[in-house]
Amino acid sequence: MEYLEFEAPIKELQEQYNKACAIGVDSDVDVTQTCKQIEKKLASTKKEIYKNLTAWQRVQLSRHPNRPYTLDYIKAICGETFLELHGDRNVADDKAMVGGLGKIGEQSFMIIGQQKGYNTKTRQYRNFGMANPEGYRKALRLMKSAEKFDVPVVTFIDTPGAYPGLEAEERGQGEAIARNIIEMTRLKVPVIVVVIGEGASGGALGIGVGDKVMMLENSWYSVISPENCSSILWRSWDHKEQAAEALKLTATDAKKLKVIDSIIKEPLGGAHSNREEMFTTLKKVIIESHAELKNLSPKELVEKRMEKYSSMGVFKG
Repeated sequence: MEYLEFEAPIKELQEQYNKACAIGVDSDVDVTQTCKQIEKKLASTKKEIYKNLTAWQRVQLSRHPNRPYTLDYIKAICGETFLELHGDRNVADDKAMVGGLGKIGEQSFMIIGQQKGYNTKTRQYRNFGMANPEGYRKALRLMKSAEKFDVPVVTFIDTPGAYPGLEAEERGQGEAIARNIIEMTRLKVPVIVVVIGEGASGGALGIGVGDKVMMLENSWYSVISPENCSSILWRSWDHKEQAAEALKLTATDAKKLKVIDSIIKEPLGGAHSNREEMFTTLKKVIIESHAELKNLSPKELVEKRMEKYSSMGVFKG
């Protein structure tokens, strides 16, 4: 188990608990009472820490190396039914953007999302979850196929941003994202969007327009990352905590600002602390969201979606 900086007290107590239990196993000393006391203290410390997380700590949790990624959710929720589809039929198959058909319960879905890597090799292979234009064009191709066959769409957002390289700009990164945004507003099938980790900038928006937009409790959604915001405003990364607070990027902030529809609760300690519980929760939420949307006509879906996004960002003096 890897611990973040602010989780140091939890790490310390966990180590004490493990040592005490090990003494009990290796000797005849009765350490039951000690173990219970440490366990109680550990539970209360966890509650105290995770109840009062700052915006920056939530950003750190969203990037936790053990946090489940898009393919983890897909495999857990869809099992063997998932069929990955490849390529944008134009340039290449972007490994940072995955998508395909899968069944959740008895319903087929077109599932699309950014995929990060688990180690150096896979991070390079997945381009750190930063999609090129062909990734967004692949996503759009799959969404249009879903529309053609009347299959609802689910997207998982987890990206530090769209790839900002020269070759991505040459192939029309901005146009690809803009095209996806306009096409998603008028898709004639239900679209469910879940921010499962990082939701940064246009990279997130390229697959982020939906009838139901939700965020996991410890994910973030913003126009820029705290580090980049800090480097622009203060010419250094040292003010990232301050930037995180100012950006209003947490799920609670996004809900207050009506950028998202709901927050999905995570297990205590984050999605990685109890993966099975997280997978079960997300599966249930997707099924419930689809049940709310499935009886709306294509015209109603588009109208409600357009109305929702048109009313965002209205300022009342």
